[in-house]
Amino acid sequence: MARIVSRCPVCDSHLIVTELSCPSCGTVIRGKFELEEFFRLTPEQINFLRIFIKSRGNLSEVQKELGISYPTARARLESIVRTLGYEAEEVSQEQKINEILEKLEKGEVSAEEALEQIRRLKEQ
Repeated sequence: MARIVSRCPVCDSHLIVTELSCPSCGTVIRGKFELEEFFRLTPEQINFLRIFIKSRGNLSEVQKELGISYPTARARLESIVRTLGYEAEEVSQEQKINEILEKLEKGEVSAEEALEQIRRLKEQ
């Protein structure tokens, strides 16, 4: 069975379910039903959560299984938390540092640039 689409392909708004049906007896229920918050997650985020749960919340185990750095694992978890709406909009200093380290790991910034960005954060 196909995965439920949760975002409008035209405007990217959240979609609602308007009909439910029973495959056994054919009963159909029409109305407006909100999707659970977990439908907001991408397939990659759901896979991360599966591994996170399987490893009992141990990010070190998650990073090993996915072959990513600890800062990347932490940043992905923070992204999931934000997607689910469990965190305030303001990004903490620790999160900003993790994002800088992830950029460093991807080669998007040099070590010197990353160090300078972290120093500037600490001065704030």
